[in-house]
Amino acid sequence: MLWAALLTAGLFACKTGENKKEEAPLIEKKNLELKSDVMTPEVLWSFGRVSEPEVAPDNKTIVYGVTYYDIDQNKSNRELYTIGTDGTNLQQITRTRFSENQAMWTPDGKKIAFLSPESGSMQLWMMDPDGANRVQITQVENGINGYKISPDMKKILYIADVYPDNKFKDLYQGLPKATGRIYNDLMYRHWDTWVQSYSHIFTAELTREKITTGTDIMSGEPYESPLMPFGGMEQINWSPDSKTIAYTCRKKTGREYAISTNSDIYLYSVETGKTNNISEGMMGYDVAPVYSPDGSKIAWQSMERDGYESDKNRLIVFDIASGDKKDFSATFDQNVESPAWSGDGQTIYFISDWHATDEIYKLELGDGKITRITNGIHNYTGVIPAGDRLIATLVSMSMPAEIYSVDKTSGKDTRLTMTNKDLLDQLKFGRVEQRWIKTTDNKDMHTWIIYPVNFDSTKKYPALLYCEGGPQSTVSQFWSYRWNFQMMAANGYVIVAPNRRGLPGFGKEWNEQISGDYGGQNMKDYLSAIDVVSKESYIDKDRLGCIGASYGGFSVYWLAGNHNKRFKAFIAHDGMFNLEAQYLETEEMWFVNWDLGGPFWDKNNKIAQRSFENSPHRFVQNWDTPILVIHGELDYRIVATQGMQAFNAAILRGIPAEFLYFPDENHWVLKPQNGILWQRTFYNWLDKWLK
Repeated sequence: MLWAALLTAGLFACKTGENKKEEAPLIEKKNLELKSDVMTPEVLWSFGRVSEPEVAPDNKTIVYGVTYYDIDQNKSNRELYTIGTDGTNLQQITRTRFSENQAMWTPDGKKIAFLSPESGSMQLWMMDPDGANRVQITQVENGINGYKISPDMKKILYIADVYPDNKFKDLYQGLPKATGRIYNDLMYRHWDTWVQSYSHIFTAELTREKITTGTDIMSGEPYESPLMPFGGMEQINWSPDSKTIAYTCRKKTGREYAISTNSDIYLYSVETGKTNNISEGMMGYDVAPVYSPDGSKIAWQSMERDGYESDKNRLIVFDIASGDKKDFSATFDQNVESPAWSGDGQTIYFISDWHATDEIYKLELGDGKITRITNGIHNYTGVIPAGDRLIATLVSMSMPAEIYSVDKTSGKDTRLTMTNKDLLDQLKFGRVEQRWIKTTDNKDMHTWIIYPVNFDSTKKYPALLYCEGGPQSTVSQFWSYRWNFQMMAANGYVIVAPNRRGLPGFGKEWNEQISGDYGGQNMKDYLSAIDVVSKESYIDKDRLGCIGASYGGFSVYWLAGNHNKRFKAFIAHDGMFNLEAQYLETEEMWFVNWDLGGPFWDKNNKIAQRSFENSPHRFVQNWDTPILVIHGELDYRIVATQGMQAFNAAILRGIPAEFLYFPDENHWVLKPQNGILWQRTFYNWLDKWLK
């Protein structure tokens, strides 16, 4: 084949970093000898972050990436590794100053493809499995954002930004330095990015020539695929015969886009250029189509209701020949994530959250039976069938992500990668246990308790109530580089992390109760959790703190006005403070319409009026406790003025307060030095008021 000849000949090959000035040292793993066995912010940011494992077609080798951060340079770099599916033959196959991303095996398993900005913009490259013979494949203007090679290896699809004509261009005549942007409809920004372009799908032939442009299969459409802001290449897939592309798209614009979650699955024929909507009439999110190995069926994740972004994630299987669709999860009161077909097409493996851990399940298509495979105190974040085993990434509150091999029948797992063993072996972690606590309405609520390092039950400790964001986001066995429970334990705190009302993994009723009830039962759940645990002899009831981000930040603000002097310190990160302002400041209108019940001006809407009556800013007159407010300027989901309002209110009321403001961070904190500053400020505040 032509592409194979290109790679064999080494045409267009270039040396790593050729003609590039070396401005900074190479970022790679450092062997650190710690001065203490207790976690610090600097140690936390030294962990290698394992991601994106991909199994070779012969099921013998995995390629994956590890990201390392350099605190002095305030940047990161990602390198690629391979390891056998049996855990042998670990190799680092890249060592460059350019982060290699989205590594995949070519369908014949002879090469590894990946994205790299080595030539200036992000382009597709290929290399041998040992990292040799690095060859640039694309040279698309402005770069590409993702790709997939067709199964027959004759074609490639890639996604790239398309910039529409400026309908107001006449107003810019003679103003080359004007920076103003003019909009006349909604959804003009996403989370941390102003919308100036669309992501479109392109196809091209793999030839001896570098690919400079392709056929835009969405030409002329003002839509995007994958979906902004978090959709990736899992939302686009080739059919096994390389004749069709299945993709996810929400074909709406402006106000209609901003109030709807109704995306669909489209099939594009490479031969005819025609597009067919196979999920028409299904009104919620339909995403991530995956073909069965023989190409006869497509599975995807589907939500039923338009406008509800946290609806149950169903597993739909579509028969291409008959056009029939079946919901195999109709009686399964859990979410389905990351479906993956077995080699024989008779089984679909997937991830589902139940009782605060994410486990691997399987669906047998023959009888429709769903079976749980794994069980433990951990989260699996994805699953890949690989012959007689499953390859999966596992994480917990006590360990960052590593790659595991899982027995398909017993669920027994074997750790394959040991990326952070040197650090983990030097650290002591707090014990993690789960407890069920009775709520005010006599329900059983799952709660994680994380104990301080070297916990001594005869001593008394300060405790932190952790308020989860989302709001529909489980307090599961996650490992966070900001809200890290082991870091809190290392600083001598008991952490109380309840799975209050409004979280998935405990059935539909539990998850949906929160919508339209902000400030209601879920706040009572929080207080139930901290009241029960604070009765323990080892908890000092006079040293209780309350912390959280996003909806957790809202929870902190609300509790600050309604806690009846339980807490001695609060920390709110990127929280909603004024819900009336939030309704008109956020960009995803479907979220506030569903969760708050509608606009604040609709006086006849009892649900909406109850929501806005429970806005935290309405209880500021009750604030009496020191509070730290944290917010990022680039957070367009909950804008920075929400944090400013809360901080200003505290100062005007004479309450001790601090405001940690990041001009260059979004809803998260992603830069190393900002992350360490966050940690230091966080514990400086808690230690000041609770120790």
